[in-house]
Amino acid sequence: MAPQFSGQMAAAGLTMIAAYVLIFGELIHRTSAALIGAVVMIGVGMIGGFYGQAEAVMAIDANTLFLLAGMMMLVVLLRPTGGFDYLAIRIAKWSRGNPRLLLVYLALAVSLISMFLDNVTTVLIFAPLTVLITRILSLNPLPFLMAEAMLSNIGGAATLVGDPPNIMIGSAGGIEFTRFLVHMAPLVVVSWAVTVVLILLLFRRELAPSGPGAQIDLDERRAIKHPLRLRRGLIALGVAIVLFFVHHRLHLFPAYVAFIAVALALVLLRPDPESLFGKLEWSVLVFFAGLFVIVGGVEASGLLDWVGFRLARLAQDPQTLLLTCLALMWVAALLSAVVDNIPFTVTMIPIVLGLEQQGVNITPLWWALAIGVGLGGNGSHIGATANVICVAESERSGIPEARITPLGWLRVGIPVMLVGLVVASAVFVLLFDFYRG
Repeated sequence: MAPQFSGQMAAAGLTMIAAYVLIFGELIHRTSAALIGAVVMIGVGMIGGFYGQAEAVMAIDANTLFLLAGMMMLVVLLRPTGGFDYLAIRIAKWSRGNPRLLLVYLALAVSLISMFLDNVTTVLIFAPLTVLITRILSLNPLPFLMAEAMLSNIGGAATLVGDPPNIMIGSAGGIEFTRFLVHMAPLVVVSWAVTVVLILLLFRRELAPSGPGAQIDLDERRAIKHPLRLRRGLIALGVAIVLFFVHHRLHLFPAYVAFIAVALALVLLRPDPESLFGKLEWSVLVFFAGLFVIVGGVEASGLLDWVGFRLARLAQDPQTLLLTCLALMWVAALLSAVVDNIPFTVTMIPIVLGLEQQGVNITPLWWALAIGVGLGGNGSHIGATANVICVAESERSGIPEARITPLGWLRVGIPVMLVGLVVASAVFVLLFDFYRG
């Protein structure tokens, strides 16, 4: 039975819009706006009878929050050793001081790593490293941080383990790792290449070489301050990386993997707990908790189901299957730019599976959904977890011109998202028989 638009949906939608106006307008800090929005959403839900305190607690994605917290701890423990400084000097030397070459190197590194590790973990490691590199080269870190977040989102869309929605889609559709990679590769590679070119054009002034290339006279070997602590910290990080590759086979949550590494680091490094916990980005964690509660209210109201059902009705006619795939791709992207892509994916999966029982070929819908939620995260600074991490790092850098504002992100993120969607749509149309089979 088709869900009907209701007052509950309207109330939840308006509450989310009001919270996002506060976040994007920077009328108050984004964490405060998310907390206020969460409190109001619970109140509206209790009055409307569709969302309560218990549902709000359940809506908070503890796996994501603990993954963030665990990887933040590892980064905090490794930073004083000088390991990041060593790597920063090496990368700066490889780029020969050329800003454009440096951006391409960093973009390629985060994209490839995000294919096999969670893109959140990748950005948590690379964001502080990028600030160090740009300090060495006297560059503004803003374009580099934004490029890393956006291209880690695109890279993560290529594999089953690169992004949580991919794992859900693969599980629901019975898609194995190799098949997922083969089908997503054309969409991701073309979108990645076009995005890199577009970012280089949009930031052409910031990335213009000021001379023949800086001579980096620093000795990276002298950057390492505590070699023994660095080796021990890298052991813990290495354990996390290995387990991230196989966590789905061992049925381990990514957050649990992160805390296995943290527990090992605590044994090996014996840090002062007060100092360790005092350096975590608590405002980022609280911000995400608030967003999860807000989006949970929207989901509980039935608004996402209403959108998903109307989109899925197009697919009942085999003649409109291609149109449905493209519509799903674009709707998934646009919604993922403003709400977390996980609840939308969760909502769409049973709808897509239901279409299969009506004789619809749902295979191409999986690929459209996967690339849509992957590209959509680039649209806004809250569209993906990696984005928020890079925004927080830009603020923590203490460089005024490096601060990434919501409107500043939109000026770059919206063109990047739209161009990526146009290119992905063109590839999808050209290779539709391949994706349909």
